[in-house]
Amino acid sequence: MAQLWPDIQAVLPVSETEFNLNFSEKIDLSVVDILKQARHQLYDRKATQSWIDKAQIVLDFSWEKLNTGTWRDVDKEWRRVYSYGCLFKVTALCCGELSQSKIHEAVKTCDMGLLMGASILDDVLQKLVRVLQNKAKAWQSKAKQRAEQSEEPDKKKIRKECDSTPVINPSKAVPRIHCPSLEHFRTEFLDTQRPVILEGIIDHWPAFKEHPWSIDYLRTVAGCRTVPVEVGSRYTDEAWSQTLITVSEFIDRYIVGEGSTGKGYLAQHQLFDQIPELKEDIRIPDYCCLGEGEEDDININAWFGPRGTVSPLHQDPQQNFLAQVVGRKYIRLYSPQETVKLYPHQSQLLHNTSQVDVENPDMSRFPDFLKASYEECVLQPGEVLFIPVKHWHYVRSLELSFSVSFWWS
Repeated sequence: MAQLWPDIQAVLPVSETEFNLNFSEKIDLSVVDILKQARHQLYDRKATQSWIDKAQIVLDFSWEKLNTGTWRDVDKEWRRVYSYGCLFKVTALCCGELSQSKIHEAVKTCDMGLLMGASILDDVLQKLVRVLQNKAKAWQSKAKQRAEQSEEPDKKKIRKECDSTPVINPSKAVPRIHCPSLEHFRTEFLDTQRPVILEGIIDHWPAFKEHPWSIDYLRTVAGCRTVPVEVGSRYTDEAWSQTLITVSEFIDRYIVGEGSTGKGYLAQHQLFDQIPELKEDIRIPDYCCLGEGEEDDININAWFGPRGTVSPLHQDPQQNFLAQVVGRKYIRLYSPQETVKLYPHQSQLLHNTSQVDVENPDMSRFPDFLKASYEECVLQPGEVLFIPVKHWHYVRSLELSFSVSFWWS
């Protein structure tokens, strides 16, 4: 405890008077009052259970606000309230006698604030989770040493199976080019909206050099972090769902070991903001500067999952660079001009997704699908596929895969 609390104090405002709790009239005064009581206990460091209880009341109340109606209608003030509730719960957990379970609960609480809340006190939850993660890593390291001493030699090996590699028809192959100039890329591919595989443009990433991405590396930097996971082979399946679990649990449940199902996918739009250590291992491609927006407008997404995971044929509203870091993916692309032959869903929710199972189409339902022209490729580690805006694309992981996509305008 003595080693952890000073680090926690270091990321908090120095005194209670400097810890501002300013909200608009949208927030109930009773909620603000409970937050102020919890703030006082933070600096008084007494009555730990009462402190946790107050934090939980704030979390429960604000959680209802976050889950009423659509996410875009949630007021940011309530997201801030939720983050403050997370902050007070984390500090209360760490104020009493420390244990591994308390640290894990505190890390999960920080992650929930980062995923569902809004930034407060100069990203204090991000700073807190780093402090907690260092402590968790120390415990994990000791536990790993004990496990290695007693574990059977062949236990929990990474699955090595690989789906059969499709034979690419040369006449349909996506063109490849090595490190084109910005102007060449603009005139030949961006302006003409032609897909292309860019080679040699991400070889310098730390994800390939200083910190090669692997199962062990992911466990080390993010194993205890709670993230959203998609459960199911593809999001159009009836059984598809989402859940929140730690990265280590995801790996054990869906990636390694004889009991893993292979039907889970870590598809995360916030992973690199939530876990900056991973963001430091990648770089935004220079070609994104050809867009109209600023660098902060670029959406960076993570895609991590086992072989056989499928992204159904769909289209996105922005330009996309899909960078392959680990494993290989089979990808098929159709231009927007082929849309009518691809039979998009009629519902507003899935209007950007085709009804057709690309590699096993039902020709009685979709007779024109085979008339649609397409391009295809197998994307290898170190390669980047440019997917023009509104281009339809189908993706299947041929083996354990980790990709990063950059959406830009």
